[in-house]
Amino acid sequence: MKAASLSDLRKMKDRGELRPSVGAEHAPELPDGFWDDAVLVNHATTKEPISLRVDADVLAFFKAQGKGHLTRMNAVLRSYVEAQRAKR
Repeated sequence: MKAASLSDLRKMKDRGELRPSVGAEHAPELPDGFWDDAVLVNHATTKEPISLRVDADVLAFFKAQGKGHLTRMNAVLRSYVEAQRAKR
């Protein structure tokens, strides 16, 4: 999998380099006003940049799982916080 900008994707489409997935169905047409009452929901909370020292083996464990190791570390911390709050 490669990252590409919207501009790159449009150029690739124009050159015929992008093809739909086998068996892909076209999205249905939506009626006018379909999105009029839509509300944008952002579940992500504001994240605070910090400096955190962790044991080398802990960091290596998360990094060994691939890209997104900081997100996974945050998820573990979030689980701990929620478990502690549930005890109250």
